[in-house]
Amino acid sequence: MFTLLAKLNKLLLPSFTKQRLDLAKAKKWQMAIIGWRYYVTVRALEEKH
Repeated sequence: MFTLLAKLNKLLLPSFTKQRLDLAKAKKWQMAIIGWRYYVTVRALEEKH
């Protein structure tokens, strides 16, 4: 399930790394997206083991 969510995140959500976003200057909604992507990525990697 998390593997599918990770793929959807990659397709639908913006990549702030490519935009060179400074985390110290990120808005709350950007931090929420970063946190969500991190959570899903970690769970997807745990699923594979």
